[in-house]
Amino acid sequence: MWWIAGAIVVVLLGGGGIALAVTRGGSGKSGKPAAAPSSAAPTTVAPSPTTPPPSPGADIKGPLDLLLLGVDTRVTIPGWEPHSDAIMLLHVDAGLKSGYLYSLPRDLRVKMPAFPKAGFGGGTYKLTEAMSRGSRVPGSKKTNVQQGYELLAKSISAYTGIKTFQAGAILNFGGLDKLVDQLGGIDMTIDQKVSSHHRKPDGSLRPLVGGDYQGPAAVYLPGRRHLVGWQAIDYARQRYGLPNGDYDRQRHQRQLVKAMLDKALAQGLASDPAKLQGIVTALGATLVYVGGRSTLEYAYALRDLSPAGITLVGLPGSGVGGGSGYLGEQLKEEGRGFLKAVASGQIAPYLAKHPKLVNK
Repeated sequence: MWWIAGAIVVVLLGGGGIALAVTRGGSGKSGKPAAAPSSAAPTTVAPSPTTPPPSPGADIKGPLDLLLLGVDTRVTIPGWEPHSDAIMLLHVDAGLKSGYLYSLPRDLRVKMPAFPKAGFGGGTYKLTEAMSRGSRVPGSKKTNVQQGYELLAKSISAYTGIKTFQAGAILNFGGLDKLVDQLGGIDMTIDQKVSSHHRKPDGSLRPLVGGDYQGPAAVYLPGRRHLVGWQAIDYARQRYGLPNGDYDRQRHQRQLVKAMLDKALAQGLASDPAKLQGIVTALGATLVYVGGRSTLEYAYALRDLSPAGITLVGLPGSGVGGGSGYLGEQLKEEGRGFLKAVASGQIAPYLAKHPKLVNK
């Protein structure tokens, strides 16, 4: 269920877009690709009638590293190149019963490898730019989001030391809005006052006048709150006016993922493939699945991963300046150390020594 809830719930922070999920198959401890899906043609003698075949996804083993992206494509603007504005990573431990959800700043300064498909020679840029630079199609004004995902994944791998992402998702917030409403809304604990730049209290858009939004704003007050689709999106998009800006927003996005998982599991979606497929179908074009293992296979493989088994981790960072002013963000030593712990399989002992990284 984590693949479904986690993937669909990734929050786009810009306007418009497309949804695309890209998988590369589950992997075992060796890092080698897992066996083909059970729906593939059998190569051995069929089991006897008294021996039921394994459920699809039963062969997916951990540990897993999943990449969840919210991408601003702004399809209404000709020539606009997609940017990855929300970047979350989910590490699932070997037993597939516990995991860690953390974020990377969209403006994180990273070295990007050369990417001939897009005519990109490499260099150091903000992480959000990997999607746009990788999506370029030489000789055309069109963009290819799958290419953008590929360069972004390579850039994150180089920065974090995580060699392979078994699956990744690129989603728009239209899918999130629709899913939250399909679930009947969600309940989550808001940890600080958040005022919206984009929405009025009734959910309508605030007018943009002279470069600033005008009129009454929706306000989310601390406490246990019930949010409908547009509220969930709006709350998770906000960063202006918050003490820690984008770092607070990242935390709210992780809390939103967990709240949606709570609601999905409460409705029994993890154990009801028909109901789960119905929601995926209802999402329509906001969720397009391409190749690899199916969403239902991941739902089965991660059926024992409950909200209580997920640890939310915040990585502290700070701004980077130069001769031209603000250049982006960098993670502090504690945050970089956590990424090394993920790559080396030492997350639990690292967090025991750095408990402040855990979002309570």
